[in-house]
Amino acid sequence: MNGPDFLQQHTDHLKSRMGACFPGERAVFRGHDLHAELNGMDWLELYVFGITGRRFPPQQLRLLHAMWVYTSYPDARIWNNRVAALAGSSRSTPTLALAASLAVSEATIYGGYPSISAFDFFMRIRKKVEQGEQLEKIIHVERRTRRIYGYGRPITSADERLPWLLERAHELRLDQGPHLRLAFDVEQVLLNDNQLLRMNYAGLVAALSLDLGFSPKEFHLFRFPITLAGMAPCFLESSQNTEGTLFPLSCAHILYEGHPKRSWKAPGQSENL
Repeated sequence: MNGPDFLQQHTDHLKSRMGACFPGERAVFRGHDLHAELNGMDWLELYVFGITGRRFPPQQLRLLHAMWVYTSYPDARIWNNRVAALAGSSRSTPTLALAASLAVSEATIYGGYPSISAFDFFMRIRKKVEQGEQLEKIIHVERRTRRIYGYGRPITSADERLPWLLERAHELRLDQGPHLRLAFDVEQVLLNDNQLLRMNYAGLVAALSLDLGFSPKEFHLFRFPITLAGMAPCFLESSQNTEGTLFPLSCAHILYEGHPKRSWKAPGQSENL
């Protein structure tokens, strides 16, 4: 149903299951008084509660914290951090810098897209395996039609974050979920074809998050700020240095493939300029 009658039902008021603010009185967050009932939550706990409506036990929250902490690199050479750093070098505001940096974090090859794709991949192939299909056949068919994200890395096949996150998952007894086991089974099949196709951080985080019960949209929202903590230091450092000195690019470094150098003449002028 749509049209004026439908829109009229939503005019001048907001229907929400998530919450509301009553200025001077209280704030409601998913049916709970934010200040009276949820004041003991840390920020991540509140964030995932807002996303899922579920209360995560302490062990799971520690694992979720680790997913964010272990990939917070304050290195301005990294593509999204570079945006924040360049914003600082050009004297932009912190909010604009971090917003722009987060916006480009969903890069197709090495940003948010691979983890979202890996999440979808694990969901789909697990159903097929449960229906009796052979994993190796599923993967070979998949590779003929699309790229399998969550494996391989542009710079190096090794991912320094994996041992730490796996150790934390093992310590918390959260490393025996079906999707994580499936992720390692997929890795073995891929390694038989190409030794460079090791699991990367996107694949591991996707598998662990599936085992924690996230839906695709919930996972997308959870992983959105996963590199945020590394952006602010990059912005601060570049904003404290001389303006415009971050990654200067000389003309000699530009590979120009357009029209060759040519002379310009003003109207009615015969001499070359």
